[in-house]
Amino acid sequence: MPHCSSWPTAASPPAGTPIPGAEAAVTAGRVRDAAGLEEFCRGRLHTSALVAAGLAAAAATGYDPLLLDQAADARTPAPALRRTARRLGRQLMRAARATWPSAELDALAAARPQGAHQPIVLGLTARSAGLTPLEAAYAAAYESVSGPAGATVRLLRLDPFDAVAILARLAADIDHVAAQAAEAAQHVSAEGLDALPAASAPLLDITAEQHATTPARLFAS
Repeated sequence: MPHCSSWPTAASPPAGTPIPGAEAAVTAGRVRDAAGLEEFCRGRLHTSALVAAGLAAAAATGYDPLLLDQAADARTPAPALRRTARRLGRQLMRAARATWPSAELDALAAARPQGAHQPIVLGLTARSAGLTPLEAAYAAAYESVSGPAGATVRLLRLDPFDAVAILARLAADIDHVAAQAAEAAQHVSAEGLDALPAASAPLLDITAEQHATTPARLFAS
């Protein structure tokens, strides 16, 4: 499986949620240019993004979102990432309920008033909009790299077309991650939550905690 040498590779321990993390990487000097951004995105795609895509796909199948939310907590060891994932989930829930209202979204909003993890809300939103689990996985995977790409354009004043080119070169990886996540989601009903990806990205976890205590920052996550 492709990975970046400067960032954690896919492994079995828990991972984080789909939070950009680009500002912390830039501040630490790990991303300095377009090449570094591509390396960062590729490593993120095969670790935390794979986890997020699996959770989103499982939610889109109709699997219990509260159990999936617990699984997301278990796969998110960094408190800063858990807080941000729930805040993003709460924000997405407001938009989703206004656009694609459903009893399932209402029930999750009532059960998690402080916000469910964003991938769970994304998957349930996809389900409410009539999308497939694979399409939900695609949305989660693409979001995981488009966010850092857009943020880094601002942080490093990169040419926006360089960022677009990076996303284009990552298309095959996104295809692979989305398909892997959707396939895993199909096994959850029979095999339980252990069927979902649990890839590790410890450096993202560490830098997320450091970023959360930085007094001057452009992005909240």
